[in-house]
Amino acid sequence: MMEKKPNALLTWIDARFPLSKMWKEHLSEYYAPKNFNFWYFFGSLALLVLVIQIVTGIFLVMNYKPSATEAFASVEYIMRDVPWGNLIRYMHSTGASAFFIVVYLHMFRGLMYGSYQKPRELIWIFGMLIYVALMAEAFMGYLLPWGQMSFWGAQVIINLFGAISEPLAEWIRGDFVIADATLNRFFSFHVIAVPLILLGLVVAHIIALHEVGSNNPDGIDIKANKDENGIPKDGIPFHPYYTVKDIVGVVVFLIFFFAVVFFKPEFWGWFLEKDNFIPADPLKTPEHIVPLWYFTPFYAILRAVPSQLGGVLMMGAAIIMLFLLPWLDRGKVRSIRYRGGIYKTMLTLFVISFLALGYLGTQPATPILTNFARVFTIIYFVFFLAMPWYTRIDRTKPVPERVTFK
Repeated sequence: MMEKKPNALLTWIDARFPLSKMWKEHLSEYYAPKNFNFWYFFGSLALLVLVIQIVTGIFLVMNYKPSATEAFASVEYIMRDVPWGNLIRYMHSTGASAFFIVVYLHMFRGLMYGSYQKPRELIWIFGMLIYVALMAEAFMGYLLPWGQMSFWGAQVIINLFGAISEPLAEWIRGDFVIADATLNRFFSFHVIAVPLILLGLVVAHIIALHEVGSNNPDGIDIKANKDENGIPKDGIPFHPYYTVKDIVGVVVFLIFFFAVVFFKPEFWGWFLEKDNFIPADPLKTPEHIVPLWYFTPFYAILRAVPSQLGGVLMMGAAIIMLFLLPWLDRGKVRSIRYRGGIYKTMLTLFVISFLALGYLGTQPATPILTNFARVFTIIYFVFFLAMPWYTRIDRTKPVPERVTFK
């Protein structure tokens, strides 16, 4: 039988750059658990949406004018006169919401299967830093169309920093009011600074993941059970098995993604508000100012606190709590499959509170709705603050030695 000759070009590259080594370590010889399920699509989908946002963003920047007098008109020019401009713009705006959808589902999977527990604490921290960078990227990009909701939404959010320090708010604006300087600095951060940070964090997240190995629905470390060749008995190479499987998830995702892009890009005002199709007017305030849906849970927490400073601190604490999960959870098992009823109940209440806060953040702050927001804010924080207690006393089921295929 003839041996396959090594590719001369590949040999030349490998002598100068570890291309084959990286391919083996991160794809063909990276062993992932055999029992990945539906919830494990969302990590790769987040990477796909990141690529969509970068590519569409590059084409948008070619025609966008980061000027208070020209920004709105340049967006209209992209939509009306640039070939395929409306498609690119709607892909970018839909991609922003799609990014948060897949990231929230990815984080929820981590909560279900304990993907933040030892030895994956650093993976979770990198993931949370990606989430914060994504929030900053979305907020700064939200101002760029220079529509009514962009302008006044940014006004409200930046003024929150004034509760901490007025010079801080002025430094963020770059002026005494939101103006051309604000738009220019937000444009710079949205296009250059934050994407570079985001890409670096994604690389760190993947490297940390491949160093300790992927979690699975059973919460079992497959590296603990290897054959005589040192290969995990419950593992299979990521490529081609999961790269092919992820293609199925990508196809299904793109069907829904382009259905929104082609038929309902504003998604009934959830992805693009009607006020943002009106040029920014500093003299005319919209009737109801709300951030986009992916910020509304934290916006509801902010409004639930009577003090503005207290609201800002509570909003910040709501995000910090997520960073602390690896050390708050004292459970003996990782996966929700083998946890007791207390954790399942608390996780259910947490999800309900997060969704309810998201809805309340879109509504006017009436006394009744504010009281509801306070109740759900308490539930949100109890999930984290009581976690060291209820995860310790929760009754758990025996964890199998090998992965299962439920």
